[in-house]
Amino acid sequence: MSAKRHAPAALRNREAIAEVLARELPASGTVLEIAAGSGEHAVFFAQRFGALAWLPTDPAPEALASIAEYRADYPGTNLSAPLMLDAAAPDRWPVAEAAAILCINMIHISPWAATQGLFRGAARLLGSGGGPLIVYGPFLEDGVETAASNLAFDESLRARDREWGIRRAEDLDSLAAAHGLARSARHSMPANNLSLVFRPI
Repeated sequence: MSAKRHAPAALRNREAIAEVLARELPASGTVLEIAAGSGEHAVFFAQRFGALAWLPTDPAPEALASIAEYRADYPGTNLSAPLMLDAAAPDRWPVAEAAAILCINMIHISPWAATQGLFRGAARLLGSGGGPLIVYGPFLEDGVETAASNLAFDESLRARDREWGIRRAEDLDSLAAAHGLARSARHSMPANNLSLVFRPI
């Protein structure tokens, strides 16, 4: 029985995310993908950005198994074997450096501690190199009317787990500032999502 998992959203959003990545990623180096899930994004982006090394990670064993199976079918050489990584525990990340960090659809379906760890770990790995931390998903924004679908989604998330929920973009800005990062770009995405980019100050 195949360990491959399928995330329908990955097929819907990968082209739009790739457009953002083409503008924000460096020309070379390793891209650390946090919470890589099924691995479908990792395979797609590794193929699209062949000059970059792609390192997918996830805390869930079933996700790591799925990523590994997708990787087994990948003909390229720039997609690394997946590593177990808990975003909330950056001091134990099995990675010493990265040219960029990508995190798709994690922040709203994890405790706030995972986002705090993400930014702390990003500040350590990206250092003064100027590489981006790119996060994708739904966000609330001060002064911007929230789509009704996102409000309903937020309510359903909090009903499933009180530690989940759509976060305020401004809270991410404050968290970034506390770790020596600043938001450098905001990209509007389909389906009321955003890509936010943070870089070392």
